[in-house]
Amino acid sequence: MAANPADLVGSHIRTWRTRRRLSQLDLALDSEISARHLSFIETGRSRPSRAMLLRLAERLRIPPRERNVLLVAGGFAPALPSRTLDDPELAAARQAVDKVLAAYEPYPALAVDLHWNLVAANAGIAPFLADVAPHLLAPPLNVLRLSLHPEGLAPRIENLAEWRAYVFRRLEEQIDVSADPVLAALLDELRAYPGGIGDPGEPSGVAILLKVRQGEHLLSFLSMTTVFGTPIDITLSELAVEAFLPADAETAEYLRG
Repeated sequence: MAANPADLVGSHIRTWRTRRRLSQLDLALDSEISARHLSFIETGRSRPSRAMLLRLAERLRIPPRERNVLLVAGGFAPALPSRTLDDPELAAARQAVDKVLAAYEPYPALAVDLHWNLVAANAGIAPFLADVAPHLLAPPLNVLRLSLHPEGLAPRIENLAEWRAYVFRRLEEQIDVSADPVLAALLDELRAYPGGIGDPGEPSGVAILLKVRQGEHLLSFLSMTTVFGTPIDITLSELAVEAFLPADAETAEYLRG
């Protein structure tokens, strides 16, 4: 027997409301509907319109991919299409990503998807790949696994404990927003690697430096994240560009050389 669409929608809304630690009254007030109406939606007694689902999704900060799941469960078309970056319709977007990455050269920059798998990179990442085990470079290349794995970049990170703590905090924030099981599994895997835990720096994420030993040189980087402000596709909404800018003159000089 097929599930009732209203029951599926209600279950999704209730799950996300609980995840956001909101009472029915809190969400109802924020969405400008009655608590009774919200209760009927969550129990499947009322089937909400597409506009109502989008309003609730906005208030609950449901990620774009999960908004599509909610809409489809309610019998509506997805809010955004989901295509890969090699889709012809996203050719302009892919060119834009490549241009952004090239603009950062000679400084390292890469584009990653929601799960931190490498989508594209510029030539500046070469210092990060020296002495990395080949199996970590096989697709899909996960940049967090590569950075913290004992056969990856980790042995050359001078402040590994602090960098691990910073990475873990970023993943925890992502998981809190998205409830993504793949990210949760990745976090468990990374925590099992050796390296300790240090002070992750300020919550803004600006204070922590990535310090990488490259031969006789110690390279220091500040990381900066760029996302698409007005995504037209699920894939673009989940895409991020991670750039590593030199934190001192010595690093800048080495990379320019």
